[in-house]
Amino acid sequence: MSTPEPVLTAEHVSITYEVDPPVDAVRDVSLTLHRGEILGLAGESGCGKTTLAYGVNRLLKAPAVMTSGTVTFHDRSGEDIDVGSLDAEHLRRFRWDKVSMVFQGSMNSLNPVMTVRTQLDDVFLTHRPGMGRAERDARCAELLELVGVDPSRLSAYPHELSGGMRQRVMIAMALALDPQLMIMDEPTTALDVLVQRGIIRQIMRLRERLGFAVIFITHDLPLLIEISDRIAIMREGAIVEVGTAEQIYRDPRADYTKQLLSSFPSLTGSRGGFVRSRSSEEPAPVMPGLTRHLTHTTDHTHTEIPDQVRDDNTPAPVMPGLTRHLTHTTDHTHTEIPDQVRDDNTPAPVMPGLTRHLTHTTDHTHTEIPDQVRDDKDGGRDGDGEGREDPHHAGEETP
Repeated sequence: MSTPEPVLTAEHVSITYEVDPPVDAVRDVSLTLHRGEILGLAGESGCGKTTLAYGVNRLLKAPAVMTSGTVTFHDRSGEDIDVGSLDAEHLRRFRWDKVSMVFQGSMNSLNPVMTVRTQLDDVFLTHRPGMGRAERDARCAELLELVGVDPSRLSAYPHELSGGMRQRVMIAMALALDPQLMIMDEPTTALDVLVQRGIIRQIMRLRERLGFAVIFITHDLPLLIEISDRIAIMREGAIVEVGTAEQIYRDPRADYTKQLLSSFPSLTGSRGGFVRSRSSEEPAPVMPGLTRHLTHTTDHTHTEIPDQVRDDNTPAPVMPGLTRHLTHTTDHTHTEIPDQVRDDNTPAPVMPGLTRHLTHTTDHTHTEIPDQVRDDKDGGRDGDGEGREDPHHAGEETP
């Protein structure tokens, strides 16, 4: 079996945001990406995934500074390119030609007052100035067909495209110069699951056809397990585990990786495939106020919140104003707030202005706010027995 050929090597990369106090966003990260490989990069928000991607592509802006480490790109020609040493002109040629990027929220990155044709054409005018008009038009149409968009959409403006189409156009733009590496920073964010699936399949087909490598950044670890060759788990700026997708799924080493896996619900029940943080015999801890019953259908939702229960099965204090029953339907919502109850079953003070009944429908909203009630049942009077004057009607005679 031949040794995989590397396309990108990052060694001991550290990136700091020079603010007060300084923030070490990336800490001593070393990674090797092989040609044609999909490397998934997973981790919680703020762990440094996007900062690392920007550092690899020399896109960092102040106050972010790469304080140590090297990034080397291994070109098809056999030349090793030190990305950190490129001057402005060579860096401009390097980007989009050798390494392209689909940015986070990229479907909103298209210029709203320029057609798709103009924006794709701009890539070739900048990086391929020798291409003629007819050749550029043909390549733009080819790129849209490549990502599953009708070439007739070249004359469309971004607002005339769906979110999925805009995302596909951005992927087409990233593929325009046949890069050897594509960095995709959450490319399916804010898209519905069906469109996400279509785009992921398109990326997989393009990778097989064109042979480029991918760094795929996302929070969705199950998705990475499905599409990635290897996965790197990042936490607090450092890589805590790297392994094949199968190894990460079946035999995760780091506790944090196990926590990430256990955070995703199973499709087969509460003890399904991704629940790994506890043994199958160990009961989950009961949190005070745990909702015991939740029934949901597409037409009707009913939530029942019983008395709060502690781990030792003794009742926990009931919070004043606990809502016992909430009934919601798509056409009608009714909320009933019963009298507040303490542990000793004596009424708790009712907050002034407590709304007893709220009825809402999609066509009509009715809110009934009864008279304010106090424990002593004397209505909305002050403690001295005198009625409180309404500042908006001062001096008016009360009927």
